[in-house]
Amino acid sequence: FTMKVVLLLLLGLLGAEGRCFFNRTEEHCMCYNLSQEDLSSIIQCLPASVVEFWGGDLERYISFPISEPDPSAIDMLHSLAIRKIIFGDLLVPEILLARVLKFFSYTQVQELVFERCVFKGRGSWGGMEGKDLPVASLSFHNVTSAPLTGREQDLSSLSSWLGTLQDLAVTSSRVTSLPCDVGRVFRALRSLDVAQNSLRDESLMPAFCKGAFPQLQVLSLQHNHLSSYHGVCRSVQLLPELQHLDLSQNKLMADPSSSCQWPASLRMLNLSDTGLGEVLTPLPPSLEVLDMSCNHLRAVDMSLSSLKKLFLSQNLLQAVPSIRNYPMLDTLHLDNNSIPELPRDELKLLGYLQDVAAAGNPYNCSCSGAGDLQALAATGHLGQGWPQDYVCQWPPGYQGWLVRDVQVSVLQCNRAAVVAPVCVALALLAGAGA
Repeated sequence: FTMKVVLLLLLGLLGAEGRCFFNRTEEHCMCYNLSQEDLSSIIQCLPASVVEFWGGDLERYISFPISEPDPSAIDMLHSLAIRKIIFGDLLVPEILLARVLKFFSYTQVQELVFERCVFKGRGSWGGMEGKDLPVASLSFHNVTSAPLTGREQDLSSLSSWLGTLQDLAVTSSRVTSLPCDVGRVFRALRSLDVAQNSLRDESLMPAFCKGAFPQLQVLSLQHNHLSSYHGVCRSVQLLPELQHLDLSQNKLMADPSSSCQWPASLRMLNLSDTGLGEVLTPLPPSLEVLDMSCNHLRAVDMSLSSLKKLFLSQNLLQAVPSIRNYPMLDTLHLDNNSIPELPRDELKLLGYLQDVAAAGNPYNCSCSGAGDLQALAATGHLGQGWPQDYVCQWPPGYQGWLVRDVQVSVLQCNRAAVVAPVCVALALLAGAGA
């Protein structure tokens, strides 16, 4: 009976009748609305590496007697091939979760995911004191739970495990704040994703206080309610290992009276779809990847000597930024702007430039415009979209043509190069005749 209880609770003891479906090729098992009577269906999931449980209400199992597993049960749990478990569309009493979670210390499950779940009530987490779990990645998407504020004792009981967690995602879950003490628990966290929540400028400074998230390298603040570019800069100053920051889909503005200094470690910054009408400063000095696509930029005037990848698609640019300002650049994306031509002479100055994408611009297909694009395409460095998305806008005779199909000849495009030698030859002949 103990073994049965452990299996049912660990692998998703759910509310209504259902069954599991095991894909042996992908080692993936899907279970729907399981009950106690479906134990035989659950057993077929034991060889899987990924198991998903969808649908149900766990409230009626709160009073289930759950004792420590015996040695045979521990051996069985440790031998399971399961590395990832996904729970979805579940009502989860937190008190039950607190009693069951310790069983994961006997498994090799590395990743737990909760999607569209409701966590009800407050659990007693004392039984997790000093427990180490193998789970290194924890994700919550579109979940509802009690606020984190005032839960210092819960975090303290879980600190032995949370202090080793590598990746944490809490997305689309109406998070409004991250208390300072929360960040200090996650001593080894490398990646934090809090996208699509309700974080505001005033909630960031406490979240990333001194001692919080000391090992954090990747931070996603995408699609929150942030507005101050300099406020974000000041808030993350105390993250000494930060390398990748995603601020996309926030409406950011500069504060001319403020100054800040980004962490020296920052290498990747995503400012796409942030309402920018100009390049905000300061930018991280050692930046290697910068995404400012989907904004309202009319010009880009900046200099970043270490920049390798620059994404400027879907802006209002009328000219290619000066490539000389980015001597290490290998990727430049300029799709869907208002750029009439790509200056091949400037682009070829950079020996590193390998990936140029510039589809969807209104190209001038006079001789130099079409010729430069065709020559760039011939190098193999013109990215996705060639030739079908490179279309002539001007002159009228070529409007709607593919740039590839425009005939470019020396006689048409550089008459001076042809006429000058002819004139010299005629002059020489005339002189000889005289």
